[in-house]
Amino acid sequence: MDKEIVTPPELAEPRGFNHGFLIEGGKTLYLAGQDASGSDGEIVAPGDLLGQFEQVMSNLAAVCEEAGGSSEDIVKLNVYVADRDEYREHLAEVGEIFGEYVDDYPAMALFEVSGFYMPDALIEMEGFAVIDEADGTSEREAGEASE
Repeated sequence: MDKEIVTPPELAEPRGFNHGFLIEGGKTLYLAGQDASGSDGEIVAPGDLLGQFEQVMSNLAAVCEEAGGSSEDIVKLNVYVADRDEYREHLAEVGEIFGEYVDDYPAMALFEVSGFYMPDALIEMEGFAVIDEADGTSEREAGEASE
């Protein structure tokens, strides 16, 4: 799979995102909105945007891994936050957390919303990943094959 970052010279240099990706090959994975719910379905780190951001990234990575890829395969994210100003105040920390999951920032958009399905949620993200067809199979497929 070939993944090329697209940065038009007439646009401002991106910081904390990329303008676009050109992908050849691979399978498209549609990532449903993930909030900071843990395995018990409850919001992790109530009141803590960075703690919730970490959980959301972990949730997105788990979906990518189940599909046979990794969080490195995420090429587009829509970020929904309860408080845009709070998110902007923590951009450096958000960038550090992103760095644990991706080498290249995805193409991104940020939206401030009035509320989420889970009342304690402060952030939710959804988007797309493109997984190299040469990457292995999902954990579920691997488990079924060994039975």
